[in-house]
Amino acid sequence: MNPNETNEIHQNDEKHASNQNHENTNSHLFTASFTNNPYPVYEKLRKDEPVFKVMFPHGEFGWIISRYEDAVQVLKDSRFSKDMVKRYGADRQSIFSSTMLFSDPPDHRRLRGLVQKAFTPQLVAGMRSHIQDIASDLLDNLPSQETMNLIDDYAFPLPIIVISEILGVPLEDRDKFRMWSNTFIEASTMKNTVLLQQHVQEFTEYLTAWFAKVRKDPGQDLISQLVIAEESGDQLSEKELLGVVSLLIIAGHETTVNLIGNGILALLEHPEQRDLLIKRPELIHQAIEEMLRYNGPVEFSTSRWASEDIEFRGQHIAKGDLVIVALDSANRDEEQFKDPDVFDITREKSSHLAFGKGIHLCLGAPLARLEGEIAVSTLLHRFPNMRLQADVDTLEWRPGMVVRGVKEIPVQLI
Repeated sequence: MNPNETNEIHQNDEKHASNQNHENTNSHLFTASFTNNPYPVYEKLRKDEPVFKVMFPHGEFGWIISRYEDAVQVLKDSRFSKDMVKRYGADRQSIFSSTMLFSDPPDHRRLRGLVQKAFTPQLVAGMRSHIQDIASDLLDNLPSQETMNLIDDYAFPLPIIVISEILGVPLEDRDKFRMWSNTFIEASTMKNTVLLQQHVQEFTEYLTAWFAKVRKDPGQDLISQLVIAEESGDQLSEKELLGVVSLLIIAGHETTVNLIGNGILALLEHPEQRDLLIKRPELIHQAIEEMLRYNGPVEFSTSRWASEDIEFRGQHIAKGDLVIVALDSANRDEEQFKDPDVFDITREKSSHLAFGKGIHLCLGAPLARLEGEIAVSTLLHRFPNMRLQADVDTLEWRPGMVVRGVKEIPVQLI
């Protein structure tokens, strides 16, 4: 056998091994075990194939970005478009298509500008005492002072009460919002498209009727401000109004629900960290940042599409290709964070990506942080001896391609 033949065999073996490695990694993505604990798969991706082509659960091929440095670049690179209509045309839109989440400048700037005045750090800081009252009332009125379902009894109602008050929608409809929100969040893995369409229609009809009511009798809430902006000229179309309010209702509570749930769960799994936080309550700010980094509430970024052919980290990303950043993977990148798999509430200032990066940085981040701080501190102060009432491996994680959170967390309070 001559040297050329030997070299060719060696190259073929390497190519076969690479393909086999890719298939093995692909088979571990989006499975039940991956949903329960994606971090071993992410570690393998970061090491072997940090820009990874995959078939997503909704049936479209695209790319997962898993390393921190690459994630930051994609999140800030204007060549990766957020405009769904540009990519798929008007025939394939969602209720969120006409929002800042799925738009590029200049539309993004206009849409975000109409909303962000309600979420400035100053206005959010002024809500502290009211949010504290909500947290205390929820714990005062628990069905039992001995046990609770952390999600249903505390983590969900707190942020939905807050966002409902900001928007001016009836608090008594919060269970409807939760049902619709669950459907939209889990849409990427849903097989029942009839139910999805039904809930989209119900949600749309609900909001359309509410807008009509607000037009007749506007108040001081954010929806009234947006409706008035729409009435005053060309700032918001009806479709944009519907999309923006839908996004605010759903994103306005989902992130915080899972921040509180995942954060408390991390403390219950690491009692030495819980005890440290009880002993040193001033660590709450660092603790929230570590909760966001360690097991963040938003697992994947929302979709981006290459607006042109792009050579990225040795891979050819073709124009129109779907690109998604694995935020929770980037937040465990060993090149960026020391001992990334260790939950440490004394960790110094964290540059995590839990709220994204660039112009699409989460608008509600200051509010989510404040709600998280108050929720965790109040619960620990009231029930310092609480403990998990189930094996952590038996907890059911929510399906879907966006949020990361547990459906139920049973807790023994005393």
